[in-house]
Amino acid sequence: MELIKQNFSIKDLENLSGIKAHTIRMWEKRYNILKPERTETNIRMYDSSSLQKILNIAFLNENGYKISRISKLSEQEITAMVHRITSSISEENRAINQFKMAMMNFDEALFDKTYKALIEKKNFKQIFNDIFLPLLNEVGMLWQTDTIKPIHEHYIVDLIKQKLYLNLVEIKSSKTPTKDDLFILFLPENEIHDIGILYIQYLLLNEGYQTIFLGPSLPLSNMKFLLERYPNVRFLSYCTIAPINMPEFIEEFQEIICDGRQYELNLFGHKANSIKDSSLPENIKVYRDLNNFIKTI
Repeated sequence: MELIKQNFSIKDLENLSGIKAHTIRMWEKRYNILKPERTETNIRMYDSSSLQKILNIAFLNENGYKISRISKLSEQEITAMVHRITSSISEENRAINQFKMAMMNFDEALFDKTYKALIEKKNFKQIFNDIFLPLLNEVGMLWQTDTIKPIHEHYIVDLIKQKLYLNLVEIKSSKTPTKDDLFILFLPENEIHDIGILYIQYLLLNEGYQTIFLGPSLPLSNMKFLLERYPNVRFLSYCTIAPINMPEFIEEFQEIICDGRQYELNLFGHKANSIKDSSLPENIKVYRDLNNFIKTI
């Protein structure tokens, strides 16, 4: 696929590759590794091919190759060497870089090619834990530093969710629940970020639990009906940007859902992490680690 024309500042290259801006400047001057264009005010600007090259150079440098040696290689030789030294140890970093390139260039073919190579060696849980989660963390930082636009984040998240949906369909059709526990998964009102809770649903299904996912932005009162049909359930929610007031949300859960009973509520996400565990009722649990949650349930 032809790269979509985009311009990047030297700070963007630093954020995307991990190589400091002053190091990139020094390498340009000493080894002529990149040839940036200049704006009218003499500011360096780089295109997508420069981004691809600096990502490959960063990969080789991380694997012990000195810049003096890398600088003598053609772009084709650099790419070939990257492919040659890719091992199981560094496979994750290379895949993350490929996914970042797919995001920057809106290149679904590259995303699918990278994913296909991974799924031949790893299961979906390994791919999500070892690659997608670190990638999403990086994407969040790139957005915060204004290196990427919201459209880039939306694009890569949607591609990951497509793979997640496929694996959810597969596990639902191939794996029969082995446990009686039923988890009700939902996102609070005004919460729309669902990739985390969808992955938790996948993990629960993989462990043999039964699940019902009710989707985003759900008022607590809407779940009262479920309790008439499923009196013994465990609730789970993922709070990234909502609710604004977590203690108030927990209090409403106790009043509306529990209503004198002790229904378990498992909480994940940035907003949930702000809660002090010592202030929580016994039936409310906050988890900061997915693997720890799976071990304890």
